Amino acid sequence: MPYITLKENLPGITGLLDYRQDTALPIRQLTQILLRGESTLSEGERELIATVVSNGNACRFCTAAHTAAADLYLEDAAIARQVKNNIATASVSDKMKALLTIAAAVQKSGREVTPAMVQTAKNEGATDKELHDTVLIAALFSLYNRYVDGLATVTPEEPAFYHRLANILQQKGYMPSEDRYATL
Repeated sequence: MPYITLKENLPGITGLLDYRQDTALPIRQLTQILLRGESTLSEGERELIATVVSNGNACRFCTAAHTAAADLYLEDAAIARQVKNNIATASVSDKMKALLTIAAAVQKSGREVTPAMVQTAKNEGATDKELHDTVLIAALFSLYNRYVDGLATVTPEEPAFYHRLANILQQKGYMPSEDRYATL
């Protein structure tokens, strides 16, 4: 049961964003830029970063939501499962392995990122912007994970919920709209 009163039909971060729409707007704007804005990383790759971080933080809601979004964008449910289990053996490029390794380090602490990790990513073709955005996405999702779990939001168990949410995120992005959660 959530520690604060939230709308029952809006679990996880959806209820929190609805609760404080004034703080939700800059959160949504930053998320939209990082996960759906112009980037040399695909939307699916950026969703994988969110998945790895959320999984490392054991945030069930965010892990399920961003796994479903990554699955939808990548059109392969095995990839998110693989990166959650073992980045090094996952079916992603060596550049993504290096970036996901950095994201996993940031999930623990920004100080866990080493010069060797950064050099490996650069050697695999990662740009400064990709490195920047990986670290920022990882830091942002660590915040989200703590926000969701720190207020004990509801976490649906049924996978169909997360598939519906992933479709909303793909179709509408992260910005608010009047009918945003009508199909949840």
